Amino acid sequence: MSTIPSALSRRAIAMLKAVGEGRAELRCSCEPDLRVDGLPCCDQSTAHDLARAGLIRATRLVAPGQWVPAELTDAGRRAVSGLPAAAA
Repeated sequence: MSTIPSALSRRAIAMLKAVGEGRAELRCSCEPDLRVDGLPCCDQSTAHDLARAGLIRATRLVAPGQWVPAELTDAGRRAVSGLPAAAA
């Protein structure tokens, strides 16, 4: 697990919010892909970074290549809750 980025991009924040709202899924693999509202996320690199940083994870273990709901980790919840009111 990597360290949490000191400054999250607006796109990363939006992705974290979508995960927190229960609108996102991860495809389980060594570099998990993210989709939001059933659509592939436009920035898989950021999705990979969020997973590596330990901010998001799959809700349960499934076979590689399977889609599963995504959830925020405790660190992900702290990252979102620590945002200024205008960003949150």
